[in-house]
Amino acid sequence: MIWIALKMLTGNRAKYYAIIFGVAFASMLMTQQASIFVGLMRNTSSQIRDIQGADVWVMDPSVQFIDDVKPLTENDLYRVRGVPGVAWAVRLYKGQARALLEKGNFKQFSVIGLDDQTLIGAPAEMLVGSVGDLRRPDAIILDLRGFQMLFPGQAPRAGWVVEMNDRRAEVVGICKSSPSFQTFPIAYTLYSRATLYAPQERRLMSFILAQCEEGVSPSEVAERIHDRTGLQALSGEAFSRMTVKYYMQRTGIPVNFGITMLLGFIIGAAIAGQTFYLFTLDNLKQYGALKAMGVSNARIVGMVLFQALVVGALGYAVGIGLASLAEEILAAKVKGIPLASYMAWQLPLASAGAASLIMVAAALFSLRRVMRLEPASVFR
Repeated sequence: MIWIALKMLTGNRAKYYAIIFGVAFASMLMTQQASIFVGLMRNTSSQIRDIQGADVWVMDPSVQFIDDVKPLTENDLYRVRGVPGVAWAVRLYKGQARALLEKGNFKQFSVIGLDDQTLIGAPAEMLVGSVGDLRRPDAIILDLRGFQMLFPGQAPRAGWVVEMNDRRAEVVGICKSSPSFQTFPIAYTLYSRATLYAPQERRLMSFILAQCEEGVSPSEVAERIHDRTGLQALSGEAFSRMTVKYYMQRTGIPVNFGITMLLGFIIGAAIAGQTFYLFTLDNLKQYGALKAMGVSNARIVGMVLFQALVVGALGYAVGIGLASLAEEILAAKVKGIPLASYMAWQLPLASAGAASLIMVAAALFSLRRVMRLEPASVFR
C-alpha cells in the first residue's frame, strides 16, 4: 500500500512540487526570521558574555540592561570588597567616546576600561598583539569588526593612531569579539585611560566585577552584596537574561518578527493545505476503487497520512537547507558587517513541529471527503 500511496502522490508532478514548495517556504521563512530574532537578542548581551573572569556584576539598582549605565562611586567599590564571600572586586568602565581618525572623520566608539592591575575582562582571543600590550602608553585594543569598519580593505595590524577626547590612542592589538547590538567599534583599554578618553563626569565607574570565594555561590554573594550595600548584583548569566528581557518588553522587535513568522506559517499552510486537498479530490476515484476492493478506512487513513509525511519531510528539509545556505552565503559575502543571525538547535525543531502541524491539518481536512466516499461511486 505504501508503494501505491507514493505512485498516487507523484502522479501529478505539479501538485506534488507545489505541496513541497508550500512547506519549504513556511519552514525557510520561519527558521530564517527566528534565527535573526535570536541573533539580535544574543547581540544585546554579547559584551556581558565576552567579559570573563568574574562571577558577579555589581551595578546601580536602577540599571535595566548593559547599556543603561548609572555610574558608581569609589566608596561603592570598597563596600563591595568588604562583603563576606567576595574574594576580590575591581572596577570596570563601559561608555562611548567619539574618535577622530587620521582622515579627519569622526567615529563613535564603545570604550571598555579594564582594571589597571588585573586586566579582568580582557578579550579572550587576540588576533594581533597581546593583552599585556595595553600597559604601553596610549594603548587600545580594537575588535576585528570595528577595525574592518574603520580601516576597510586593510589587513589587521597594530600601529594605527586615532584621537579620543583630544588624547592620542594607538591600536596595539586586534581581538575577536561577539557582535554587539549597537555595532560600534569596541576599544579595550585601561580603566585609568578610559576615564580620560570619555567625556568628563563626576562619577565614571560603570560596573564592579566581583569574584566569589571558594565554596560560595554567585547567587549567595549577589544577595549579600545587595543586602549590605543596596546595589544590584547579578551573575553574568542573570545580567544577560535581564538585558534580553528589557529588549523583549520595551521594543517592537518580538512583535515584528512574530508577525513575519506567523505570515510565513499561514501562507505555507494555505499553499500546502489547498494543494494537498485538491490532490486528494483528484484521487477520489482511486480511493473509491481501493475501498471497493476491501481496503479498510484505517488503511486509507494511513496512506493519506503517509503521503502527508513524505511531502512534509521533503518540504521541511528543503526549507531548512535553504535557510542554512542563505545564512552561510551572507556570512561569506558580507564581511566586516555583523550579521544578527543565530540558528539555535531549538529552531529547526520548532520548524519541524510547524511543518508537521501544517501537513497533519491538511491531511485531516482532506480525509473528510475520503471517509464519506461510497465505494460504489467509482462505478457510476
